[in-house]
Order: sequence, then structure tokens, then C-alpha cells
Amino acid sequence: MRLRALLLALLAAAAGCAQTGAPPAPSGTAGTASAGPSANPNLALSASGDFAPDATQAIAYDRKLAPEGARASLLVESEMEAGRTRSSLVVEGFLPGRTYGAHLHTQPCGAKPDDSGPHYQNKPGKATAKNEIWLDFTTDGTGSANASARNPWLLASDRMPRSLVIHADRTKVKKPARGEAGPRVACLTLG
Repeated sequence: MRLRALLLALLAAAAGCAQTGAPPAPSGTAGTASAGPSANPNLALSASGDFAPDATQAIAYDRKLAPEGARASLLVESEMEAGRTRSSLVVEGFLPGRTYGAHLHTQPCGAKPDDSGPHYQNKPGKATAKNEIWLDFTTDGTGSANASARNPWLLASDRMPRSLVIHADRTKVKKPARGEAGPRVACLTLG
């Protein structure tokens, strides 16, 4: 229940950033539209779901690492005045005491793990925590965790992340494998 209360607080914060007075729709976007393909001020993306093999929005690819009952909630906020993007992830029902990698990806989830495409990047090319949104987490004794990231750039309205992918391993930070985090365990479509 503690995690659900945190999720409600995150969703309420998204509503405040979107300046609409209403909470954002799950798996959708809320915010102020931009005139062109530039950064979209005060944009908020959110999604949540239970990972199930027959689902289309929240898909489990590996039931050993994303057991029945595993779920995730994600909030991504781009703040024009601050010039940054903040992301918050809450998970529950995963294996206890285990570390997973998690990144935003360019395509929606699909039947195959690779359907979600490569990592979403601010500027194509570099696989780093500053250029991508990495939300690695280590679960507690109940299989729950939260993670957050702050990136010094805004989401571009013409090129949005489309999914959150949870990987089997912690993201590697050193070359030559920098950015890699093992097989794709589960995927949550953002919109």
C-alpha cells in the first residue's frame, strides 16, 4: 500500500506540472503543446500496469524474473523552467533482493522483446545515464523498489520515448558494454 500511495502522489505531481488541474490519463500524455518539433515545456508522460504475457500495454517476457503480480508505474516530467526531465519508477511484485536494469525505449512494447527498439536518447550516439533515461532498481524483501533519474534536457515533442523496458541485469557503465543490461524481462508501453 505504501507504494500505491507514492504512485498517487507522483500522478498528482504530473497533473500539477501539466497545469490542467486533472490527473494525466494512464499511458498518455498531458502538457502544453509546442509549436514545432522542439522541446515540449512541462510535458508529463505516465503509465502503469500489471505485467502479463497476454497483455498489450504491460508485457512480461520472462516469468521467472517478472513473476505473476509484478507491476510498474512510471512518471516522466519535462520541466521547461528547470531545463530538465525527471523520471520516477515504482515497481512491486518482482523477485526480492535483486537488481534490474530499466531504460526508456523508442518503440512501444510488442510480442517480441526487441519490438521496443533501442534506448531512447536525447542525442543519438552515446549510451550514458546523462544521454538516456536509466532507472535501475534493487528490490527490497517484498520485491518492491523505486528509482528516479534527472536529465539536463527536455523531451522533444517530435521524438518521444514509447516504452519502459526492464532488463535482467544492472546497466553496465563502462565500455565496451556501456548501456547494456542483459535480456529484456518486461515492457510497459507509454503511449
